[in-house]
Amino acid sequence: MRTARLALLALLSPLALTAQASRPDTARRAAIAFRGFAPGTSYRDFADRARALARPGATPLACNTSRKTAQLMECGVLIRDPADSAGFYLGAYVIEGRVAMISFGDSGGTRLVERIQRELRATMGPPHAAARGTWQWKNGRRILKLNWRGRGSARWIYVQMEDGDLLARISHYTAARR
Repeated sequence: MRTARLALLALLSPLALTAQASRPDTARRAAIAFRGFAPGTSYRDFADRARALARPGATPLACNTSRKTAQLMECGVLIRDPADSAGFYLGAYVIEGRVAMISFGDSGGTRLVERIQRELRATMGPPHAAARGTWQWKNGRRILKLNWRGRGSARWIYVQMEDGDLLARISHYTAARR
């Protein structure tokens, strides 16, 4: 009888533990990415994708290095995503050859804001309200923020992605305050 109880307990224990384990929500499992770009990627991967999406006839991807060190760089280009013809100004900060921050900027009407909100909810899960007109998703030290502002029928929208670990390295290249 005792052996049967132990066998039953051994059989059911993994099921009970599995049922008690908490499942992470979709926002926790989702990688921080937008339109094929993600923080933490190499500069080469970022530049290849940005050049491929650059608007025809627009200024090509331009990058400026810091005056103090070549380890810090700022890049920007106008892009058009072929998936839905959405146009954005794409900006990025590169630290030590890795993309630390990526920003997409655009302007339009309320339909633009609603479209981006739907797109991010579908891929990232439910947002967290960070401030008025700002939604946020986190995954460890990586953050995606959606920010929109408006006046009348005009809207300005920004999608910003950050890698907190990479951004923390900026302090190695800045002078300490006295």
